[in-house]
Amino acid sequence: MGLKKQYGQLFLTFFKIGAFTFGGGYAMIPLIRREVVERKWIDEKDMMDIIAVSESTPGAFAVNSATFVGYQLGGVFGAMMATLGVTLPSFLIILAISFVLKQFEEFRAVQYAFTGIRAGVFVLILSACYSMYKQCKKNWFSYSIMVAAFISVGFFNASAILILILCAIIGFCFSSIMARKDSQ
Repeated sequence: MGLKKQYGQLFLTFFKIGAFTFGGGYAMIPLIRREVVERKWIDEKDMMDIIAVSESTPGAFAVNSATFVGYQLGGVFGAMMATLGVTLPSFLIILAISFVLKQFEEFRAVQYAFTGIRAGVFVLILSACYSMYKQCKKNWFSYSIMVAAFISVGFFNASAILILILCAIIGFCFSSIMARKDSQ
């Protein structure tokens, strides 16, 4: 495939993802996975790595994901095209809505629509969680970290950033110890 065509496909693919996904980055995970894995642009393992890196780096998850996929496929210009593609729909939609939302927010139909959108976003996030769960190693350590992180953030309002850093450090240490044991 020619470079121009590849850049155009990156832009259009991420434009579609940005235009038809409500609820932010986590709700986009199933669509991003379907679009880039089924096209064989990225394999499942790389997709999981992109999700992990996108979550742990500053910035919006969807933008980070698009940037990483675009860079992997087309270098710096590929990253720019994918990032522009995923952000442009949101910008245009928010620009259009900002002109009319105040006038229509009291209508019951609009309130119902937002209720439906929230429910749909919840399902997309659950789908992303399930998909990530299927890809992760399942052992006592993984379950312990998951439960501890959930309780810390969900019930004790611990900093999600701090918990993410601690989980990364603990996971690295545990993996290093297990690798040493396996090599002995």
